[in-house]
Parts: sequence; structure tokens; C-alpha cells
Amino acid sequence: MSHKRATKRKAFIAAGGVAALGAAALILPNAMASQTESNEAAPKTLAASDASDLASQLQEALGEAFAGAYYNSSEQQLIIQVIDGIEIDGDDNNVIIQAEQAGAEVQEVENSWSELKAGAATLKEEATIPGTAWAIDPRTNKIQVTADSTVTGENWDTIESTVKSLGSGMAEIKKSAGTFKTFLEGGDAIFGGGARCSAGFNVVNAEGAPAFLTAGHCGVAEAEWSEEEGGAPIGTVDAATATFPGDGDFALVNYNDPATQAASTVDLGNGQTVDINAAGEATVGLQVFRMGSTTGLADGQVTGLDATVNYPEGTVTGLIQTNVCAEPGDSGGSLFTEDGQAIGLTSGGSGDCTVGGETFFQPVTTALAAVGATLGDGGAGAGEEAAGGAGDEAAAAGAGGEAGAGEEAAAAGAGEEAAAAGAGEEAGVGEEEAAAGVGEEEAAAAGAGEEAGAGEEAAAAGAGEEAGAEHEQGVVEQ
Repeated sequence: MSHKRATKRKAFIAAGGVAALGAAALILPNAMASQTESNEAAPKTLAASDASDLASQLQEALGEAFAGAYYNSSEQQLIIQVIDGIEIDGDDNNVIIQAEQAGAEVQEVENSWSELKAGAATLKEEATIPGTAWAIDPRTNKIQVTADSTVTGENWDTIESTVKSLGSGMAEIKKSAGTFKTFLEGGDAIFGGGARCSAGFNVVNAEGAPAFLTAGHCGVAEAEWSEEEGGAPIGTVDAATATFPGDGDFALVNYNDPATQAASTVDLGNGQTVDINAAGEATVGLQVFRMGSTTGLADGQVTGLDATVNYPEGTVTGLIQTNVCAEPGDSGGSLFTEDGQAIGLTSGGSGDCTVGGETFFQPVTTALAAVGATLGDGGAGAGEEAAGGAGDEAAAAGAGGEAGAGEEAAAAGAGEEAAAAGAGEEAGVGEEEAAAGVGEEEAAAAGAGEEAGAGEEAAAAGAGEEAGAEHEQGVVEQ
């Protein structure tokens, strides 16, 4: 089996002018300062990944005083929230001073993080009703509860009364016009039986062999997945790790051919790729990009953490909530940042890319830990070792691209060609749906008959077909 791939140009999605901070700026023990110095310290400009790292460090240092953190993307600043009057290691000012010296803006709020988590636990115990969801939003210092259009009558009364029982200022509830559902659909992209999903990120499994992550509800629906409808399977689900519903929505799919070279990239189509450098943690306010086989490239912000969603199939916990749109067929697709961090896998939500809505993602860090896989350059290296050096060009699962994390990360507004979905298909991506200005030159509208990188038919990798530009829909050309 050969593994040929067309050469791809790198897309640029990194926000211009954002300088990454050195690691020393994020180390709290060296941030000791006087109160006077602290008062004079202004919040630092932080890249999103650095803000996430700093938030994690401060959460540990602040303990029970920690009340949440979020990223102000317009100012590129991290806001840390604290509870006033809680003693921290014998000194209720020292760590706060250090937080300010480390570059964060500190705000005092009413509800601690542990109190918000306890409130979410009460909702799970007393109001687990299909069509509801909740997540912690540090920007409001509340639990944001959402009920979709199916929640009426006694169910709505239960939600309202449970929210009220949490106390004033702890939670708020809103109605969603759509319905919460997983984004699994019969169609194309990666196929299992009559189902369609999207591949997320290439990884190296615990045995050092190539694999990729996708949504758990895809993994439990079908055992084998192919890159063409009706085609030969290219991957088999590790049934022991497929999780849905329950504590997450993720599955590991092992490539059937150990010679597969699985690059750590996301395929934007039109010859464009984004290098994925590492797995990152979500922070509320973080700008993120999503790739999916139905709607292609979309962007938005993280709006909530530790989300619980009550799908018709069951309850899923530990998710990321965003305002990024998605539709059926996008399930399992990649959520990533401007600087090439893998953040999540598309789970489900309400609405679509016309009216918007809420969308939920499985955190990649949690999925990797659960399945024992690793993400990054090792994806290509593992493929080369398994192949015994067969082939120089890497192919990615639903995220085709060249191996190597050292290339430029993608950048919103750079005017590069937009493309669609994590599985390489450009289905329904117009210029207005290209993320943050990406793709204004050659954004493809599926079925529009334009030759702006997408033809009338999406190309299936290895099938030898062309869709305007040579790009792989799946993983490996055969």
C-alpha cells in the first residue's frame, strides 16, 4: 500500500502581534513583591495558551479562594476571580499579590469555584432532564443553565425550582430555541455503516501505533470506520475506551494499517493545514476554531466549563461549552486554537450554523488521559516506525497534513483560503463562515458549483477524485 499525498501549504491562523511569554513569567514562587509593587502592577498581555497555563497554576495556589478564571481575548488578559476573606496558607494577601505580579487581573466575587461545583452537582442529582445542560461561567460567577425547546410543563418547573433552591446569585436559566442532540448523521466524511462523523486528532496509542480520536457516540454506534461511503474500513474502534454517555464523549480509533503515517495536523482543505503542537486546556473567553465534515471551518469562544448535557441518549459530563456552531456530521471534529493547541472533540448541542446555538466539546486532555494516547509530532514518528520507513509523506485522520509541529500556526484574518471540515470535505463553508476572516480568497460553498477549492463533489482521499484542489477527505491515499 502506498501513502502518497499532495503537498500542502500551511495556513496562518495565529492572531498577529501576540507575543508569547517566557516560562519564568508564569512561575508563582518567584513573584514575591510588596503590596505597593502589586498595586502598581498592570495586567500583562498574554497569549491564550500562556493564560491557560497561568490560570491552572493560580487555581492550585489559591485553593478555596479561587472562584474561576477567564480570558479577555480583546485585551489579551487573564482575569482571576477570588473570594474575599479566605485565608490562603496563613496569608490571605500573599498569593493574590503573586497573581497580580504574574500578570493576572484579580477580581473579588461572591461564589467560590467549589460552591459552583457543588451547585452543579445538585442540578445533576435533582434536575437531570433530557434537553437540559449547565456549565460554570466565570465571567458571571454563576452556573448557566439552559433548557431546550423540549423542556416544558413539569420538567420546566423542576428546572426552575432547582435553580431557585441553589440560592440567589448562584445560577440563572435560559431557554434555547433548538434541541440538544449529538451531531451524528448518515452521509460522508468518516463512515461507519450508515453513520457519518468527523475525525478529530491523530494520536499515538498506548502501544505506539497510529490512531485518531473522535466522538464517543460515534465510537459506540459503529465498530469500524472508512474514509469513503461503502469503502474498506481504515480504522477499528477500541471498544474498551469508547465512552458515551457518562464521563465524557470520546473514542479511540486504531488504524488497521500499522504503516499509516498519522501527522499531527488539521486539514482545512484547499491544500491548507494547521499544525497541532500540543493538547491545551480550555479557558472561558478563549477564541477557538472548529473543523467538521458538514459545516467546515467555524470559530467562536469558550463560554463555559465542566458542562453537563442531558442528551436523549443519556447524560454526559465534563464538557466544554462554546458558541461555535455545528451540525449533524460534525461529531468528533477538532476544536483547536490559533496557536495550534488541540482543545476538544465535537460532541453535540442545539441550533445550527444558520441560527447559532450552544455546542459542547469533549476536552482533548481528558480523552488522551483516558485512552492512554499522546498527541503531537509523535503521530508521524510512530507511523514511520510502524511502516519500517515506508513512505516519506504523512497522512492524517480527517485532518490531513504534513508531519511536524514546527511550522507556522494558522492565523485568523490572514486571508488564506478557507476550507472545510476536519475530514477534508468542504460542505457548506461560505466566505461568511470562514473563521475570523480566514478563507476570504477561496472559501468554498458546497454544491454552489464554484471552483474555489471545492468542486461539486467532495474528494475522498485515495479515490483519485479532485474537488477543485487536491485535498484528502479521509486519512490515507491507497
